[in-house]
Amino acid sequence: MEITSACFHPAIDGCRRSGCGGGGESVPHSETWWSTERQQDPHPADDMKLWILFVAVWLQLEAAVAAGPLKVDGSQDGGGDTISHSLILVQRLEALLAQGNGSDVSLRVETPNADEVKVIQVHSLVLSLQSSVFEEMLLNRNSSVMVLRENSDCAAVFDRFIRYLYCGEISLRLDQAIPLHKLATKYQVLGLQQGITQYMTQNLARDSPSGHVAGWYEYAMQAGDMTLRESCLQFMAWNLSSVLQSGEWVGISSQLLMSLLQRSDLILQSEAELFAALEAWILQNEPDGLTAENALRAVRYAMMTPRELFRLQTQSSVLARYQESVRDLLYMSYQFHSASPLQMAKYFDVNCSLFMPRNYLSPMWGSPWIINNPTRDDRSTSFQTQLGPSSHDASKRVTWNALFSPRWLPLSMRPMYTETGAMQPTRVEGGRPRIIITPATTSADFAGVNFQKTVLVMAQQQGKVVVKHIYNFHQSTEENGDFLADADLYRRTSEYLLDSSLLLHVVVKPLYQTLISTKN
Repeated sequence: MEITSACFHPAIDGCRRSGCGGGGESVPHSETWWSTERQQDPHPADDMKLWILFVAVWLQLEAAVAAGPLKVDGSQDGGGDTISHSLILVQRLEALLAQGNGSDVSLRVETPNADEVKVIQVHSLVLSLQSSVFEEMLLNRNSSVMVLRENSDCAAVFDRFIRYLYCGEISLRLDQAIPLHKLATKYQVLGLQQGITQYMTQNLARDSPSGHVAGWYEYAMQAGDMTLRESCLQFMAWNLSSVLQSGEWVGISSQLLMSLLQRSDLILQSEAELFAALEAWILQNEPDGLTAENALRAVRYAMMTPRELFRLQTQSSVLARYQESVRDLLYMSYQFHSASPLQMAKYFDVNCSLFMPRNYLSPMWGSPWIINNPTRDDRSTSFQTQLGPSSHDASKRVTWNALFSPRWLPLSMRPMYTETGAMQPTRVEGGRPRIIITPATTSADFAGVNFQKTVLVMAQQQGKVVVKHIYNFHQSTEENGDFLADADLYRRTSEYLLDSSLLLHVVVKPLYQTLISTKN
């Protein structure tokens, strides 16, 4: 992938500030080389050196401008035409770096505990314009050689990093993202730092031999990049089944493990699948007792069937070792399955996480819904779920009716009709997508239960189908206000459409109300 922003040159940068236009975005600099502060510098000889270097570089660029193609665009604001040689300038700067013409600084990139040294001929003017850190280092240098110490990963991509400072673009692979982000952060090249963060968030679904999302999460934690951290964590939580099956799972840190286990928005087949993955992680990493106990207590055992619980108690070597740590949770789970949830709610706090379902994909919790040509007209479907996860309700089923409307308008936004007897249409052009999910019948078994509906919206990224959005509501997606707000379903190339179809998965989760009476 290629990250591109403008090529940074004093004449070009000045042109942008004066409103002449130009492609890409500029990296903001707190100070330019010709600023008032620089003019008052107590070392005028340094300014003279920079000026001589600037003239030498500019003369070479002028030659490129004279020889290069001319692009003339009519100005839209009536201010005249624009003459652009920006592409030739970028090419000339790249050649300037490659040939080292007019170079006044040698960067000596050394790696600790390694003999390999990389030497790059550069121009202090370009580095100073691009990086305030380089600017400070160049002002304080005592010779034409500047020694930089970088780890092996950063040293391997350092020439790419320097090329970006000259040309404003960079090509990289997944394994190069972290070292380049480190360099951009260290030398305060904000445009590159933000560009690589965006690259990483857009490539979470891409295949890699050993996985990369968990590694990016750990790096984001160290670097304090909360945007990247949350993107990685959400991607793993919403596509957990595929993460559990990857080689990356057993290598994740205990901190990341706990962050995932404590979430209610995990998307996976069942809680039993999660326990099996946790057991594999514990066997592989052999954590200390407290870490293992905390992880095992984050499992929601009440969401497993009694048969699954019995199998764990008799076959799991990890549970045999730590059974005393989770004995109370297993006891409460068996009680949950032996009595009605309404009866349980009188004696236990059923609002705790033990009794709160995650987003399970197994048929007892919901159903996939594929909507062909979703912009055409309203669609409906019906499906059944078990009344609740308790074995007391194992034989009880609830039928749900779901209606998808591609262009629904709220009542407040519909046109008003003043003629007597005129009927207002239920669907008009210009509306937004909406889903309503209601039970086909009512039942006394619904007492004490709120049914939360969750719609998982899939999208195609990097050739994979991943979960893009989660919407939780009681009856209608109108409760969210932003259902499919950024999904252009009319565009055939929309990432939300797979073979012209919208892929959804509906999950119905019973949430119980505690009925414990407070004693005075």
